[in-house]
Amino acid sequence: MKEADILDQTQSVWSSFYEKIFVWINEFIDSLPNLILAIIVFILFIIISKYAGKLFNKILARSSTQASIRVISVKVLKAVIGLIGFFIALGILNLNTVLTSVLGAAGVVGLAVGLALQGTLNNTFSGVIISFLPKIQINDWIETNDFAGKVIDINLRSVVLQTADNNHVMIPNSKIVDSAFKNFSSDPRGRVTVSCGVGYESDLDEVQQITTDAIEAIFKQKFNEEIEFFYTGFGNSSIDYIVRFWTKVENQKDIYIAQHQAILAIKRAYNKHDINIPFPIRTLDFGKNKFRSEVLDIRNHTDEN
Repeated sequence: MKEADILDQTQSVWSSFYEKIFVWINEFIDSLPNLILAIIVFILFIIISKYAGKLFNKILARSSTQASIRVISVKVLKAVIGLIGFFIALGILNLNTVLTSVLGAAGVVGLAVGLALQGTLNNTFSGVIISFLPKIQINDWIETNDFAGKVIDINLRSVVLQTADNNHVMIPNSKIVDSAFKNFSSDPRGRVTVSCGVGYESDLDEVQQITTDAIEAIFKQKFNEEIEFFYTGFGNSSIDYIVRFWTKVENQKDIYIAQHQAILAIKRAYNKHDINIPFPIRTLDFGKNKFRSEVLDIRNHTDEN
């Protein structure tokens, strides 16, 4: 091939490249107004989603909707508004065919991702279920999966608890749905139990009356509530009983406070009426097992011979 032919081909390739570049530049300039408009529309929808979420949250708050439902509903609303803005922006750029291809590819990719992320999707759907459960709400004190604390957040992945020692525990939503949980805040009133015992010489009827009177003096029982007193057995050094009463119980601390006050009241009442709360006594008798000393005579067989 001659050098002139090579130069001609090179010039032809460069001219085609330049023409293509100019065509792209012209197309970009022609579509620049639509691109700017699409960006403005998308940003506008993002801003709208932000303020719409705040407004929607206020509306739900006025309707006494539980906090977990408000959080999830606001997030879903903002995501929907953002997607609408994205689709409108693609329409302005005349990328409808691209959008169709993207949605088709997203379906295939979504199937693969769904199979790979079954646990994550399980937590997501469980989060939606928990958000609409009336038995668990933000600021409730619950006990589940060997943890107890106040619910401070319910999201699409986990439930966040603030424990009594001020640490945060994140429990996956699927664990909450699949396991039992105890909600101390579901009812402002709860029953507290205190165990004790009295000496065998005590008048049991008198002990029962004095104990229930001491509890009633500090824990007023409401309608359909009563103090329950039961002797539970003959212990090693005492006759054991439990007393149960109703009081305000919304978290574990309330239970500790109620038990603390009840124990103080019972001890004061017993001191006033000379009722004995015995403690175990162990007696060690060395008379029957006297120590003996023995002398062992160890001889070698060779010495005897």
